[in-house]
Amino acid sequence: MAEKTEGIKIEDDMKEESAVQDQPLQEEEAADIGAASEESAEETPEAEEDAPKAEAAEEEKTEADDARYLRLLAEFQNYKKRTEKEKTDLYSYANEKIMTELLEVLDNFERALEQEAGDGFKEGMELIFTQLNNVLTKAGLAEITALGEDFDPNVHNAVMAEETEEYESGKVSGVMQKGYTLNGKVIRPSMVKVAN
Repeated sequence: MAEKTEGIKIEDDMKEESAVQDQPLQEEEAADIGAASEESAEETPEAEEDAPKAEAAEEEKTEADDARYLRLLAEFQNYKKRTEKEKTDLYSYANEKIMTELLEVLDNFERALEQEAGDGFKEGMELIFTQLNNVLTKAGLAEITALGEDFDPNVHNAVMAEETEEYESGKVSGVMQKGYTLNGKVIRPSMVKVAN
């Protein structure tokens, strides 16, 4: 009987050892199964479908931001160019009003110089006229050449047509009032006669 009880005891000891050895394995397996189930929960088909949509939305937003940035940059560069041109034009044509008023003085000087008077008076008038002309030229005023030139409606104002053999048809045959430009812009066209 002792043998029987001993055999039973040995079997019980073996069962206990196998149970102890099985426990860590079961805990590890349970941990692995839990981790696998968490991973499978994270990688559900819905999550897989949402990931490309989110990436596509992010790319679209980035492209939209880049396009908006480029548009703003182009608008800013155009604004800079426009303001620089306006500034240049402002400096170039700021004196236009005074120049237009001084043209009458210039015309009167020319008329006075055409009159016969004493030599001293004429000499003084010529000096004043030369001085005034130099000031106006430095400011950007230039006379429009007209006599003998082809008629150009951009710079000439035809007030009459005349028959003449001296000039060909379509040429300016006489200047009634000189025209002027200020820094390349016509501020007063020449008043001319045109040959038929």
